[in-house]
Amino acid sequence: MEFRPPIRTSEEWEADLGRQVRQLRLRQNRTQSDLAGAANISLSALKTLELGHGSSVRTLISVARALDRSDWLTALAPPEPSVSPMQLLKERKKQATSVRKRATAKAL
Repeated sequence: MEFRPPIRTSEEWEADLGRQVRQLRLRQNRTQSDLAGAANISLSALKTLELGHGSSVRTLISVARALDRSDWLTALAPPEPSVSPMQLLKERKKQATSVRKRATAKAL
């Protein structure tokens, strides 16, 4: 039987994120005022986030960056894989070859 963690409510997620932000801030020996300034947000916005009383995504992003925890954001929204210029060139050559083969086959 597969283990499935209990489903958490939005309020539980907010409270957990707020606790984590507060704990990390305290481990870094930073005041709320210092972190709010570094994140370029109001002190009340940080307090609201830490208390788990709802917050904007922008506030969470700003605070995560100020705490040097951009990895939290990457875990939530990993960057999409990009195609290298060499891959694009190979794909275009492959398509051009395919078109030429079809044109040659039709001519015969």
